[in-house]
Amino acid sequence: MKLVRRSAFDRILEEMKQIRYRLDDIEAAVSGLDPKPLEISDQELFLLPDHLRKTYITVMSKGKASATEAANLTGRCRAMESNYLNQLSRMGWLTKHRDSKTVRFSLISKEMLKERLQKQ
Repeated sequence: MKLVRRSAFDRILEEMKQIRYRLDDIEAAVSGLDPKPLEISDQELFLLPDHLRKTYITVMSKGKASATEAANLTGRCRAMESNYLNQLSRMGWLTKHRDSKTVRFSLISKEMLKERLQKQ
């Protein structure tokens, strides 16, 4: 077993303290955020077919979801959820963006959704 010098240990301990302070600052900043949930009436949701509505509500509950995450929550296969998520994206109900290798879907803004519903 190799012994660690006291000065190296002190530097590591000091660095860990700094990391902890930064994490505390980040947690304080994040806890102060209060995002407004997207309010969609039942009537607007009933414009979607049942299978797409279930997928949309799943993404709505998480805020963002990949096809795998949505499939785990709905109990359907990933390929089917990917298809449904892409349909919702093309219809303008969700936005699609890539996080490295994973494609994530998230809700669009309330104003954009109202514009799309008025066009229908």
